[in-house]
Amino acid sequence: MRIVLSGYYGFDNVGDDAILYAIIHSLKEYDPQVEIVVLSQNPKETEEIYHVDSVKRWSIKEITKALKNADCLISGGGSLLQDKTGRKSIPYYAGVMKIAQWLNKPVFVYAQGMGPFKSKINQLIIKNTLQSTKILTVRDSQSKQLLEKIGVTKPIQIVPDPVIGIDTSNFRSDWMESKNFSQRTITVSIRDWSDDLSYLDEIALALDELSGKGYIIILVPMHGERDQKTSNRVKEMMKQEVFIAPHNSSIQEKMAIIKASDVLLGMRLHALIFASVGFTPFVAISYDPKVDSFASIVNQEVVGNVKDKNWDYNDIVSSIENIFLNYSQEVNKLKSEVISLQKIASTTAKNVIDSFSDETLIPPATSNIKRL
Repeated sequence: MRIVLSGYYGFDNVGDDAILYAIIHSLKEYDPQVEIVVLSQNPKETEEIYHVDSVKRWSIKEITKALKNADCLISGGGSLLQDKTGRKSIPYYAGVMKIAQWLNKPVFVYAQGMGPFKSKINQLIIKNTLQSTKILTVRDSQSKQLLEKIGVTKPIQIVPDPVIGIDTSNFRSDWMESKNFSQRTITVSIRDWSDDLSYLDEIALALDELSGKGYIIILVPMHGERDQKTSNRVKEMMKQEVFIAPHNSSIQEKMAIIKASDVLLGMRLHALIFASVGFTPFVAISYDPKVDSFASIVNQEVVGNVKDKNWDYNDIVSSIENIFLNYSQEVNKLKSEVISLQKIASTTAKNVIDSFSDETLIPPATSNIKRL
């Protein structure tokens, strides 16, 4: 079986790279003989890292050839179908799905987060494209409700984000181990968002106060040099000592760093997911509904939204200190939510492969995923 994977791959975004890693691992774990072709911004690097075939994501000729020689297309993970970060996303990802459909190749939408769809034309494109997919799965109830609102009538299944299924037990970070921290550690994932970056002032003040109380603060850039720049900015705003993990470390290393910490303060969704997989309690700062949605699924706190002025550094400090006051209970609370998700995380990959056999598709056990 040969599968083409389409997503935001090859851009050095750790979250999307982790999705790719998780999907490939789940597919190969269920069927070691499966062949995978990834549409990537950097095909050579993708081939070297993931040991799969890869073609240029912007080459219609190469995409069409790959799909002609494949059994199906997976449009995989992340927030691909949205028009908030740019005008090209929806036409591109829907376009790849349409090419597959024109070639009579089944299309599987794999644990995506949907929206927002501000444009009426984009809503029509999405509705038309998704109605013809073989299996349509989303990672939260808000995405399901949004698709139903724009008129998608095809059955929509809610499944865990594929990264939830990653086994981190053998991941390690030489950088983290070399530090040999003896105090409790707080990892921090931040990003720039909107023109008003005043929320960074509150984060810097909170981290200063927490550092002054004896906690080790480690900034973890999730999106390469972009997050490195924001991390440096916050470091310069602080008076206390702060560490910045290498921005170019691997997915496994970043997961190991967050797992080794005691608490995560996070903005990026996949930093929150990395924390959950490692059973590290977190406090989220939201910039997008996907952050609120995931925090609700695993029963963790969102201290505020970057757009709002109804929270400050004191809220961050008190939320993190409350976790430490009841630490074992907080870890157990997170474990109880995550373990149930991990048990069904590979179901999506299984359904893709089983759909080509005579076996009846096994519906994913979505009852454990909270509906918001």
